[in-house]
Amino acid sequence: MASPNISFDSIPSSLRKPGKYFEFNTKLAVRTLPGNLQKVLAIGQRLASGSQPALEPVDVFSDEQAAQLFGRGSYAHLMARAAITANPYLQLTMIAVDDAAAGVAATGTVTLGGPATSAGVVSLYVGASRVDVAVASGDAAATVATALKAALDKQTDLPVTASVAAAVVTLTARHKGAAGNGIKLKAVSSAAGVTAAVVAMANGAADPDLAPALAAVVGGGHHIVVSPFADQTALTAVRSHLEFVSGPMEQRGAIGTFGWPGTLAAGTTLAGQINSGRITGAWHRGSARLPCEIAAGYAAVLASEEDPARPLNTLEIKGLDVTGLTDRPSRTEQENALYNGLTPLEIGPGDRVQIVRAISTYTKDPQGVDDVALLDITTIRTLDYVRRACRERIALRFPREKLSERTPDKVRSELLDVLYKLEELEIVEAVEANKDGLIVERDSQDANRLDAKIPVDVVNGLHVFAGRIDLLL
Repeated sequence: MASPNISFDSIPSSLRKPGKYFEFNTKLAVRTLPGNLQKVLAIGQRLASGSQPALEPVDVFSDEQAAQLFGRGSYAHLMARAAITANPYLQLTMIAVDDAAAGVAATGTVTLGGPATSAGVVSLYVGASRVDVAVASGDAAATVATALKAALDKQTDLPVTASVAAAVVTLTARHKGAAGNGIKLKAVSSAAGVTAAVVAMANGAADPDLAPALAAVVGGGHHIVVSPFADQTALTAVRSHLEFVSGPMEQRGAIGTFGWPGTLAAGTTLAGQINSGRITGAWHRGSARLPCEIAAGYAAVLASEEDPARPLNTLEIKGLDVTGLTDRPSRTEQENALYNGLTPLEIGPGDRVQIVRAISTYTKDPQGVDDVALLDITTIRTLDYVRRACRERIALRFPREKLSERTPDKVRSELLDVLYKLEELEIVEAVEANKDGLIVERDSQDANRLDAKIPVDVVNGLHVFAGRIDLLL
């Protein structure tokens, strides 16, 4: 008990000993909105040479640390490198998974022809990495192959290992699984008489299950989850995880990313299979990078923008390769991607890889009707932040509140204050116009519960400007 307008947490009303008693009330101290630092979680395969056990999350701060934790050339190592290159100040947590027991490693070959009739160089591209071998006039094909194998052995960060038999160099993915099929190979020879015929990486099968890793971090509170694989099985597992942690009971809003270097048709088909407002896929056709590297770099750039409503158009993803002219999507293809749940990347001025417009894979409602409610990934990020701001304000102001006839008005006042502050930062708008729709009332069935309806008009991104120029003579 206390006076009508003042309540105490620590000073009892039954005191009889004379004195002057004061307590501190910190419930009104915070009047601002919460910060929005973005924590990224990346899942990747590890090698036995790594020191970090599988299914144990660890914070990663550098490329070299990732190499030690997960093994050089592991997918987890490559993902960490891509993420930190794109955003050196990233809050990155990684969790490793082992190869599937039934997995099969992808293989490819480089067959050398000779002998060389002039000096030159044979260059083999493994993904975006180049391995050079000097060739002397008169070198036999087997000699060049042996030298190439030795050069590959020195490149310990590559996602492949090499073996040689006569003039054939066989490359084997360090990890088992279908992801190894995505390792790009290309060979170029400047030595006359020397040829290098490449057989692409293939026959990798059975990627590991992501569900155990996701279950291990369900309480981690990460804001962006990076999928190492771009297939329906992996992304469905990520979608289920995101829907659970972001739901109204857990309330730890998060989004997921994947990378897609393949065709537009296959990419939009995959996006349609996922159809989630919380998953966004970066399309970088013809990239020499693995999908996991594209996804990690994309996620790192998303995390760099703490304003949830601000568009991500034109942001550069550092570290991604500049694709050839024939692989760069046309305007029509970009429009098609944006209508079908795929985020296109493009090569901007200065050969910088940039985001065209970051959208989610959500294109249709449960009835199969076209729905743009969650088109831009900024929309769900904004809703997550608004929920967080409202939730934290109520938790701070009313940690031990009684529910009386006066309580709904007090709660409504705090919620309205949060909305006005969000409007000041241009995260929501039209608060005054919609404030009559802000309702806080007692529940009809539970005497200890308050219900609220909070109208939120999120601020949209300025993506399109159209002007008409009238000629006057």
